[in-house]
Amino acid sequence: MISTQFQADRVAEHIIEWLKLYAAQSGQNGWVIGVSGGIDSAVTSALCARTGLPTRVVELPIHQHPDQVSRARLHMDGLVADFSHVRMESVDLTAAYEAFRLALPQQQEDASAGLALANARARLRMTALYALAAQHRALVVGTGNKVEDFGVGFYTKYGDGGVDLSPIADLMKTEVFALGAYLGVPMAIQQAAPTDGLWGDDRTDEMQIGASYPELEWAMGHVEGDSGQWSPREVQVMAIYQRMHRANQHKMRPIPVCIVPDSTRFAAT
Repeated sequence: MISTQFQADRVAEHIIEWLKLYAAQSGQNGWVIGVSGGIDSAVTSALCARTGLPTRVVELPIHQHPDQVSRARLHMDGLVADFSHVRMESVDLTAAYEAFRLALPQQQEDASAGLALANARARLRMTALYALAAQHRALVVGTGNKVEDFGVGFYTKYGDGGVDLSPIADLMKTEVFALGAYLGVPMAIQQAAPTDGLWGDDRTDEMQIGASYPELEWAMGHVEGDSGQWSPREVQVMAIYQRMHRANQHKMRPIPVCIVPDSTRFAAT
């Protein structure tokens, strides 16, 4: 029987070597990573730090919840203390966000308007990360995991989805937590409920999605044909997963390009 025990040490080594090879091939000089106080960005930045290449960990607060700020700083302070090539940056985007929000045409407050502004936060952060990366000839490193990036599409298009490379996007969320424990990520981060940090409050990913990450991982590994053996909760989780997976295909697929055939492009001669 093939063992299914997660080998955090070998996974970490594999990702670190992959990162070093990618950096060498790209001709860029290190990494820029936004650190949110969550497990995904903590693990990603810890892996990048272990490549030995210049690594900038960046906090990008926008009306941020104090718990997220304190966890992010705890992690970044630890990396700076442990690795001489790690630098910490803080770019407070609250004023920029407020200026952007006030510049928009005034609309009635509803769920869609709130989501649009939440996504604007992610896109402002992406812009700041790329500005820093350009200054230091570095690559912007993504922090998305497999469930978010390829399962339910729980990320912002051209926000936290706008990156140069994604080192943990083949890992399930539970595997990211296991890797975080192996890498010594602060317990405050390991024990915190996952959140996207786009709302300025304490709402969690599970509150927004309606299912936990272990439940979503279960859904990714099953097909609808097994539904006769599922519990009522499993049926509910699968419906959530399928709905989000279908709705967010536009994030997961390449941008559609309209191909114009030569017969249309050119007049016959």
